[in-house]
Amino acid sequence: MKLMLGKDVHRFTAEMGYWLAEPFWNKGIMSKVVIRFVEFAFKKFALNRIFAEPYIENTASVRVLEKVGFDLEGTLQANVFKDGRVLDQFLYAKIRH
Repeated sequence: MKLMLGKDVHRFTAEMGYWLAEPFWNKGIMSKVVIRFVEFAFKKFALNRIFAEPYIENTASVRVLEKVGFDLEGTLQANVFKDGRVLDQFLYAKIRH
């Protein structure tokens, strides 16, 4: 898990990233970790918003974010270059309530 805190006008926003080794996929691990991590981050830091940008093809990550209450805000077209390909990403966010 990684949390990148914003600065200046973005100081109440943070980007979240995570990775899980393939042998542990489809076991519900990331859903449990992400929900606790987000709860911790909102308590520890003065954040109003946490966002994540999964690759559109990463349906497992999209399921995790939706399961723990992140909302789809949009699509970032041609946003990254990975493995010799230009890829789109989704923009998901969870707002402090």
